[in-house]
Amino acid sequence: MADDQARGLLLVMIDIDPAFEDEFNRWYKEEHYPERMACPGFLSGRRFVAVEGGPKYLAIYDLESPAVLQSADYMKIFPPSAWTKSISQHFLNAVRNVYQEIPTN
Repeated sequence: MADDQARGLLLVMIDIDPAFEDEFNRWYKEEHYPERMACPGFLSGRRFVAVEGGPKYLAIYDLESPAVLQSADYMKIFPPSAWTKSISQHFLNAVRNVYQEIPTN
């Protein structure tokens, strides 16, 4: 598999100000996740809450390749919506990493 065709992974970890946690979860479910799943090249997405340790929330998106995050379709999500701008002010300890799959054979 050529490097430009290797699958990608987007990993996001976030803590949220507890006063905004309900709104954060509603925003994620109603806006953020559906936007990404509608974007060509996003294959799947999963979300987790920490049982121990942190940050509290983890989201993992499987991508056709890391290049998806530079695509015109992905760029259409920007600029962020008013809701995204509002809720993101309350993110704490946000980590966003992009990975490229290492072929095993």
